[in-house]
Amino acid sequence: MNWTYVHLATNHIPVLGSLFGLALTLFAIRKKSDDILKFTLGFWVFLAIASIVVYLTGEPAEEVVEHLVGTSEPALEAHEDAAIFGFVFMEIIGAMALAALLFRQKIAGKLDLILKTMLILATINSGVMIRIADLGGAIRHPEIHGNQDPK
Repeated sequence: MNWTYVHLATNHIPVLGSLFGLALTLFAIRKKSDDILKFTLGFWVFLAIASIVVYLTGEPAEEVVEHLVGTSEPALEAHEDAAIFGFVFMEIIGAMALAALLFRQKIAGKLDLILKTMLILATINSGVMIRIADLGGAIRHPEIHGNQDPK
């Protein structure tokens, strides 16, 4: 097993997790349950931690595949650029979730606002993660994009 394997094995966690987290956040807002709130916030913290693993294994994975036949250099660069943005975005959401989880008793009156802000960020983040995954798939799967490099 190498870092490329770890990257490929874990890269779906932030993508699918973002979509699930988005639905979970909406559910937490509607139900107003402390247990659901704690689970939702904890889930976003988990996604932020998982994203660290995915992001840090991206560069070693690039080193392995960049010289292989059929690897798209433009797709690699586009994926890397989008991944930086997505990583920062995910870490911001994770930090908000961690702060809300740790200090929820002190900020109880503002939790609804925090969750609604997280919902907006999670919506944007889900789109970003889907785009990152799409660009990553184009690196070695030209059939996904009709043999065209992403623009």
